[in-house]
Amino acid sequence: MQIDVDVSGRKVVVFGTRAGTRRVVRRYARAGARVTVAVPGLLPPVLASPDGVRVVLQPDPADARGLLRLVGPAWSVVVVDAEPELDRHVTALAGHLRVLLQREEPAAAAGQVVLVGGGPGSTRLLTLEAVAALREADVVLYDRLAPTDDLAELTAGAELVDVGKRPYHHPVTQRSIEEQLVARARAGQSVVRLKGGDPFVFGRGGEELLACVAAGVPVRVVPGVSSALAVPAATGIPVTHRGLSHSFTVISGHVPPPAEELAALVRLGGTVVVLMGIANLEQIVAGLLAAGLDPAVPAAVVERGFSASQRSTFTSVGRLPAEVRRLDLVSPAVVVIGAVVDVAPAAGRTGELVGALDAVAPAQVPRP
Repeated sequence: MQIDVDVSGRKVVVFGTRAGTRRVVRRYARAGARVTVAVPGLLPPVLASPDGVRVVLQPDPADARGLLRLVGPAWSVVVVDAEPELDRHVTALAGHLRVLLQREEPAAAAGQVVLVGGGPGSTRLLTLEAVAALREADVVLYDRLAPTDDLAELTAGAELVDVGKRPYHHPVTQRSIEEQLVARARAGQSVVRLKGGDPFVFGRGGEELLACVAAGVPVRVVPGVSSALAVPAATGIPVTHRGLSHSFTVISGHVPPPAEELAALVRLGGTVVVLMGIANLEQIVAGLLAAGLDPAVPAAVVERGFSASQRSTFTSVGRLPAEVRRLDLVSPAVVVIGAVVDVAPAAGRTGELVGALDAVAPAQVPRP
């Protein structure tokens, strides 16, 4: 539930279990409310609560004075997963005192890891399942290519940890990331590992999955929109098209593929999509041409797809490295090689930089 009113300085009392109320408590505390959470059983350690949150023992349902001390001064009461008898007494008392009463679903089970694909960088491309996982998270470990602009709002106060890797610069090692996932889940947190694109498309999601499985930590995967498909589409390029290409191959350009792989790509035909390939583009193109690829085959580069600063250019594969240098295109960028490039409405603007706003505008009929 999104908080759409100003709760700064207002007293909010939450009834429920410590695990079930943690999302609600975190959200109200982040919004500036003076939060008291009434939990059953032994009190949890103070350090386990967000700053400013008061944790008290739930009164017995028949303890009218105890309930009045909590509900009476409250601006709002939130019932999450309180036991039924307590729920009835709190509801009746709030109604009598005209205190705003709300009910919310308890937070998801803690002590688990969710590997979430965030798409190519725009929150508009997050799936509903991804948004739900972020909303339930206690902590989010995110990469630089993940959608981060609205992350604080999407996570309702979760701890955000930047483990962002940049080309040839990994301030947080993969091993360390895996250790953090396991340690935080074992500590009882609901952990989201947010990645750009899809976790299993050059995202090392498989390694993180196996690390959790080996440690006995519950883990699940939320697929994401892969940049290999979405970013070409952002400029109007379909990776397959009837009569032009009935297959596509996605390769990583982080390390130049060996000559035999490039030769196999040429023999296979279809569309070639290169991710993380700007630094090694010259070697990749040289290998494709050496294997017999026609230098006149259409090619395109889409830089920072689905962002406000998206840029793309259309050329031939033979001229591709020179155009990238001339236009100073940089990572993150997706390279597309194949006849499908000419389907894009902007494909006729060879050698130009095409911005996000006019990438799919019908400014010119594609070349036949």
